[in-house]
Amino acid sequence: MLKKLALPSLIVLALILTACGASTPGPSTLEPLVATASALVPNTGLGAATPGAPAVVAASQNANLGSFLVDSKGVTLYIYTKDTPNTSTCYGACAAAWPPLLSEGTPTAGSGVDATKLGTMTRTDGSTQVTYNGWPLYYFALDKAAGDTNGEGVQNVWYVITPEGNQK
Repeated sequence: MLKKLALPSLIVLALILTACGASTPGPSTLEPLVATASALVPNTGLGAATPGAPAVVAASQNANLGSFLVDSKGVTLYIYTKDTPNTSTCYGACAAAWPPLLSEGTPTAGSGVDATKLGTMTRTDGSTQVTYNGWPLYYFALDKAAGDTNGEGVQNVWYVITPEGNQK
């Protein structure tokens, strides 16, 4: 079973890296990749926002990275260093691989989080994305369990964010 899951996971990772690494990828080249990735990555329900509820951001830690931000389910949150303060540049195929942390209403600070650094921004589709210290927050599609940090350092532009509001 592990071998059957390993190859699709590697293919998905390659597709994600391709989709998010291109400076201005065209929709015609990315849409088939996203469809393939979506078919290969099982929906675990991790990172899914609770409809109609404000997002909760808390702090967690591990031995390798120290303290970093997670959602209410313990799923790791990331920043994209190509974003600018309170502005997301991750849409389309990028957002399929790196789903934004969305919130209905004002996000809530959990344990270890500075509530004054929590904020929101409006995405181009009108949804509300959570920010921390101005950085839009995202999940990584290949994180399958609470505490996974598979997105850390991807393409040297995706990083976990510390409770102080900085990239790792």
